[in-house]
Amino acid sequence: MSFIGTGSFGGKAQGLIKIYDLLHRELKDGKSTSFDVNVPVFIVIGTDVFEAFMQKNRLHELALSEESDQRIAHAFQKSDLPFEILGDLRAIVSQVHQPLAIRSSSMLEDATFEPFAGIYATKMTPNNQHDPDMRFRKLVEAVKFVYASTYFNSAKSYMMATDHSVKDEKMAVIIQEVVGRQYGSRFYPEVSGVARSYNFYPLGRARPRDGVVNLALGLGKTIVDGGLSWIYAPPYPRVGPPFSSVSEMLKRTQNTFWAVNMGKPPNYDPLKETEFLLQENLAEAEKDGTLRYTASTIDGHSGRLSIGTGASGARILNFSPILNLKDIPLNDQIRALLQMCEESLNSPVEIEFAVTLSANPDGPHRLGFLQVRPMVVSHEEVEISDLEWQADNLLLQSEQAMGNGTIRTITDIIYVKPEVFEARATRQIGSEIEKLNKKLLAEKRPYLLIGFGRWGSSDPWLGIPVNWAQISGAKVIVETALEHMNVEQSQGSHFFHNMSSFQVSYLSVPFSAKDKIDWEWLRKQPVKEESTYTCQVSFSTPLLIKVDGRQGRGVIFKSAGSADER
Repeated sequence: MSFIGTGSFGGKAQGLIKIYDLLHRELKDGKSTSFDVNVPVFIVIGTDVFEAFMQKNRLHELALSEESDQRIAHAFQKSDLPFEILGDLRAIVSQVHQPLAIRSSSMLEDATFEPFAGIYATKMTPNNQHDPDMRFRKLVEAVKFVYASTYFNSAKSYMMATDHSVKDEKMAVIIQEVVGRQYGSRFYPEVSGVARSYNFYPLGRARPRDGVVNLALGLGKTIVDGGLSWIYAPPYPRVGPPFSSVSEMLKRTQNTFWAVNMGKPPNYDPLKETEFLLQENLAEAEKDGTLRYTASTIDGHSGRLSIGTGASGARILNFSPILNLKDIPLNDQIRALLQMCEESLNSPVEIEFAVTLSANPDGPHRLGFLQVRPMVVSHEEVEISDLEWQADNLLLQSEQAMGNGTIRTITDIIYVKPEVFEARATRQIGSEIEKLNKKLLAEKRPYLLIGFGRWGSSDPWLGIPVNWAQISGAKVIVETALEHMNVEQSQGSHFFHNMSSFQVSYLSVPFSAKDKIDWEWLRKQPVKEESTYTCQVSFSTPLLIKVDGRQGRGVIFKSAGSADER
């Protein structure tokens, strides 16, 4: 690691520096023989460079205005970086010849209670152009794009939910090698993952302290954006999600992956975060040979699942060759890293990593450690009595609830209308909610949000693809399901991390649950504001909401006095 400029290096970079020191201290004696565990090489541009860039180009007035993201990003691209860092950036592209990830590392990023996870931009560049001047220009464009994201509307909206002002934010930038290998025109890792030492939604034998892991093929964008990935508890790596059938598993597991585009240059678009990324299907991964340790195969005759890709048939990304056969002890390595980080930070943790596998099953394989964040786990004791659980005047109850506490401050509900909901309209639904969120934030009115599918998913067919800033005023979020949209929560996403860090209670009501939401009562309430797909209702007295995170149970009564109304 090395540094350009002075000032702060931001929360994300400080976390990388700490984990670099920790890995060096803990693993220097060869404690990990199957894996070469390291922090990918990175360079940090300090916040003083950002301040000089803003002042030199007189960007503050535009940046703090209500102009569109496009307008702000365009102005930043037209501006000049400080001359004194240009030589350092040229040196990077002349010495490094693999893809680079240009990542945000703001002053506020990765703070425990206001983590800003996924709020600012990351941009990848292939860094493989023959002309070094072209490689240099693409790196400069990426740095400017990350700077501009400091002032995008999502970041400003997010700030409204905190005690900070966007005027106070300062941005450092991390330039880091991308972990992976090149396969023709694609560059990506065989495995990317997010692991948490605390599981808010344990299933079966698993308990909260057992933790949870999300694995995906390709770049980790699949996971952190809330896409489909494989989820399991580290003590039980052979136990996957409770799919009802192999056909359901085929529908609800990862079927596309992200890679860096190393081939034909895309259309020039420096204002697009995914300018140099490709989203491919599993047939392309099959050609690359990267399904060997990540997939299983459905037998076309028996309909059963067999580990690996030795037979012909549909592939399912369940990582069984790694998790079931244990030829590659990835799960053991993940558990060791979680324990090490948890002891170091004295807190439950979330880690992000990427893995490239050796042709030799005995390794050494490479595990690139990308990030560590502390998790917020409330220890407040809340009990939900049997009388409360069975009360007649419940709006809803959930046996999959995250959070701890009793809330008596909510007098507003925003809900997606079930009678008109359709998956193809989820982007419009997100826009409707965003407008209501801004209004209630300005009025300092926390609210209850109810909707269908996975909140915060990047895939609009899995749920409503809002970013955190679009619903940042919600104090309680309910995720319910329909028969055609019934997916498990995505604990590895940036959205989920922000939600847990802000201590937002989260209740899930699956489609198969016997206890449903009382939609009939909700429809009868006086409407404050209504759009095509969403509705806001308000009450003169607050709701009563109780969440017992230890038991994973939550109840919402129809008024603050409802707990006593038997």
